[in-house]
Amino acid sequence: MTYCVAVRVDQGLVMLSDTRTNAGMDNIARFRKSFTYEVPGERAITLMCSGNLSITQGVKTVLSRAIKDSAHDPEIETILNCPTMHRVAQIVGEAMCAMQNRYRNTIEMQGAAADASILISGQRKGGKPRLYLVYSAGNFIEATADTPFFQIGEHKYGKPILDRIIRPETSLEDAVKAVLVSMDSTLRSNLSVGMPLDLTVIERDSCAFGIRTRIEADNEQFAMISQSWSAALRKGFESLPNVLD
Repeated sequence: MTYCVAVRVDQGLVMLSDTRTNAGMDNIARFRKSFTYEVPGERAITLMCSGNLSITQGVKTVLSRAIKDSAHDPEIETILNCPTMHRVAQIVGEAMCAMQNRYRNTIEMQGAAADASILISGQRKGGKPRLYLVYSAGNFIEATADTPFFQIGEHKYGKPILDRIIRPETSLEDAVKAVLVSMDSTLRSNLSVGMPLDLTVIERDSCAFGIRTRIEADNEQFAMISQSWSAALRKGFESLPNVLD
């Protein structure tokens, strides 16, 4: 299992993913699920993946191969030279559809699930910050002011804090804290989600990554957020009125 969360606010984009892959109780491993692509000052894009690992790795390989080949043939369209973020989502969706058409039947015949999903967040010069969720079929939806965040994977434990905090006007700093608390809640409640974490932040109109870092299990700042959130919850719980009085 996995947990990835992406937030779009007026000030920019925040993305966070774990790195645990679970193929059974005795087969737990680490795989990066967050991938970044950048043309500094022109565009910055993050992809986060959930679901069948072979499918999502295949999608990433198709995208990376196109970028490599475009260095020799500028006519090849890639997520780094296409005209809009909407077209980026289409290209990723097309790669997803191709992988599903090629492998889905074989995967399901072996008793495994082929479903996969990808979050795409980014901004290109002259455009707005965008956030998309691509489904297994290759179709996709875009985040809006009414729904300014997307989650994929084991999302239920980390959703309440996002519902209460995330609004378009939420600051980038608060959005980062919210996704970290969301991840901490998920880590505490589901063993199939695990450290380390990959965090990326794109400030609006920078078209570059302000933060692109890995948070290890011994990270002091993350530990402080986790401890402070636990203490705040306990204090809030203790202050609730007694129902039986």
